[in-house]
Amino acid sequence: MKPPKNRPHVLVFDSGLGGLSIVNALIEQKLGVDVFHLADTAFFPYGEKADETLILRVPTVIRAGIEATSADLVIVACNTASTLALDGVRAQVDIPVVGVVPAIKPAAALTRTGTIGLLATPKTVTRSYTDQLIAAFSDGKTVLRHGAVGLAGAAEAKLAGETPDPEIFQAAMSGLFDQKGGEAIDVIVLACTHYPLVQAELEALAPHPLTWVDSGAAIARRTAHLLQDQMDQGATALRSGLTTGGADEATRRVLVGFGFQTTQALNVEFQL
Repeated sequence: MKPPKNRPHVLVFDSGLGGLSIVNALIEQKLGVDVFHLADTAFFPYGEKADETLILRVPTVIRAGIEATSADLVIVACNTASTLALDGVRAQVDIPVVGVVPAIKPAAALTRTGTIGLLATPKTVTRSYTDQLIAAFSDGKTVLRHGAVGLAGAAEAKLAGETPDPEIFQAAMSGLFDQKGGEAIDVIVLACTHYPLVQAELEALAPHPLTWVDSGAAIARRTAHLLQDQMDQGATALRSGLTTGGADEATRRVLVGFGFQTTQALNVEFQL
């Protein structure tokens, strides 16, 4: 049964639980909307899947999520999915779709040394879309990239109450600062929605004070703009967390602990 509706429904979609960093931003903005979170846990992590498969799967899962939640707007809270499948999603749904891409432009405005660190998944750092963002918005700055292995999984482990391997965080920071010119980095772009969830762990390993940039606040502002005539004056309400991974009790515990009222499994029919 679809949820009752008396104000806008926003669906936040991610391969796992990284979308919770975007949910945090929506809460901080106090948008008068109901929020649903859809985690495609049956296919996590996206960074290890073939691009061609994700281009087909992402719109399919999102369509199922929109149907289940009566969503008025969907946030594709995954850099991998956004850089690959955003156009495909928009072609297949009739509601606004907000994507999340590396925050190169604001980072370029904040750096004082002219050197920016881009921390992303191994595939995101090499995508042509990322190349285009850097060319368009870095304004002659130096952008040092590192594809962090296991960092999204470490964020998932932290959310589940586990202790991630500290070597994962060390490797992520070393991957940036050990590069030639890395000592000049003064701004780091967290180009995966999972990464703000472990910013404290990364920040503890920084060789000097840094400015950290992610897309959460900008996505919340864009959402408010698109729904400005529909929102009420109430605070953001967390309605339901959905997962595609069947009896995924660990994910459901995280979602309930985060504040979602209910959780449910979402059946998605997908064939290659």
